[in-house]
Amino acid sequence: MIMMNKFVLQCLFVAFVGVFIEASTGQGSNRCEYPAIFNFGDSNSDTGAISAAFTGVHPPNGQNFLGSLSGRACDGRLIIDFITKELKLPYLSAYLNSVGANYRHGANFATGGSSILPGGYSPFHLGLQISQFIQFKSRTKILFYQNSFNNRTELPFKSSLPRPDDFSRALYMFDIGQNDLAYGFQHISEEQVRGSIPNILRQFSQAVQQLYSEGARIFWIHNTGPIGCLPLNFLSYKSKQGNLDANGCVKPQNEIAQEFNRQLKDKVFHLRRKLALAKFTYVDVYTVKYQLVSNARKLGFVNPLEFCCGSYHGYQITCGMKTTANETVYGNPCKNPSELVSWDGIHYSQAANLLIAKQILSGAFSDPRVTIRQACF
Repeated sequence: MIMMNKFVLQCLFVAFVGVFIEASTGQGSNRCEYPAIFNFGDSNSDTGAISAAFTGVHPPNGQNFLGSLSGRACDGRLIIDFITKELKLPYLSAYLNSVGANYRHGANFATGGSSILPGGYSPFHLGLQISQFIQFKSRTKILFYQNSFNNRTELPFKSSLPRPDDFSRALYMFDIGQNDLAYGFQHISEEQVRGSIPNILRQFSQAVQQLYSEGARIFWIHNTGPIGCLPLNFLSYKSKQGNLDANGCVKPQNEIAQEFNRQLKDKVFHLRRKLALAKFTYVDVYTVKYQLVSNARKLGFVNPLEFCCGSYHGYQITCGMKTTANETVYGNPCKNPSELVSWDGIHYSQAANLLIAKQILSGAFSDPRVTIRQACF
């Protein structure tokens, strides 16, 4: 009965937002048709890069989508997967993935652990992702116009590459910055993290301007989520007394995330004025995710500070790994990941990602208030 109520609640929620999207996009004949998407980010939108670059993302990651080939830190699909589906485009191949990749409709440069600044968890910081894109674009154009060595037959892989004029009409997406804060919380004081935000966003602005100089014109920018609501951060935060909100989220971390977002929104405003030919949409993912955490039980989820895979209680076991102590096995996944907001204490479950994506796509949390199908106007 509980599972049925949960299913009904989520279906009603998704149906309502779906109607809202349809009504919003139907208010005129103008609809953006993006030939490609180029995405930059971290594990929140990594569709296989970290798995290709280092070790695979082990099961049960991907148990509800593509299995061991998923490459996603999730039981199933990510927000970006639901966005590509809404746009009727194929799932994005990771730029670093050499097996089964197809880049006809874009490429995903997001890599798990990445930050805007270099020197964090991953070597694939935003500046490097931009460099990878520039190289990808350059080589794509060379290969597209180049025939094979005998100049008679076309290269067989042209069908898996974007067309040269797709780059100026593509959607450029960002979901990055969470790891800049997370890494800072682990290595410096909270006030120092707050003080580092302007420098982080200067680097972000430079990356956007590099893309603009390469012909990018349509930008869809997610702000950072409520990092203090991640179960791992709740469990590891030492000074809990007086520092938790009504949902159990770590207030000081969320306050710094909100400051990051305030400055990011200002930066997007200045970029909008400076880069006159570009279209910028700033998306308030923070509010969407925080509302999900706040209303988790109403939407059929259990405690939003619980998670499905891995362990941080006494034994720190990454999702996909197991250990046995005193005849107890740690690391087994839960039976019903769709009941949890968090998949592994850091990343959201597929069920949560679906609800978040529906809200984002509605345009209700965008500045300007447009759907993704109107972001090019």
